[in-house]
Amino acid sequence: MRHALQRHFGSRWVLCAALCFSVGWSACATSGTEEPVAQAKKGAGGQVRVGEPVPSIVVRSVKGGGEIDLASMKGKVILLDIWASWCGPCREEMPLLDDMAARLKDKGIEFVAVSIDEEKAAAEAFLGARPKWTLTVAHDPQGKVPELLQPPKMPTSYLIDGQGVLRYVNAGFERADAKKIESRLLALAAESS
Repeated sequence: MRHALQRHFGSRWVLCAALCFSVGWSACATSGTEEPVAQAKKGAGGQVRVGEPVPSIVVRSVKGGGEIDLASMKGKVILLDIWASWCGPCREEMPLLDDMAARLKDKGIEFVAVSIDEEKAAAEAFLGARPKWTLTVAHDPQGKVPELLQPPKMPTSYLIDGQGVLRYVNAGFERADAKKIESRLLALAAESS
């Protein structure tokens, strides 16, 4: 990517790269907030609102490249997380979500973490720091999932009920968010039983 920038912008590529980095870093937020995600209209390339069904999402597994279709998980509560290896709060969040996935796997709750790293190797390098992951890790280098959901910050977790309806959005991440996310997942699982 650096070489493409260099060809396109000539000697100005350094300035462009610095600008892209600073804009990208600001989108990677540590302040976890529940977002109602109500600004855009669904279907117009906008965000899915809380209370609306989540459209079809199919991604590829990091391991083996098989398809992961969220529609096939209907009846289960799903935490769909959008993350990247270059995002500091994402790197803090992922092991905590994985621990949560291990605790909640027998309660009808699925965890799908979608990496938007352009290079799969970057995601794999981060994932390699932990010997085993309980949550399902997918890769979306074209950014189709964020294009569909329009996350306001990185990382963003979407909590989807057993009927496929978006119930909560946690934008950004702070350690205190983990307890809030877990209690909401358990409440959604209790509703689905």
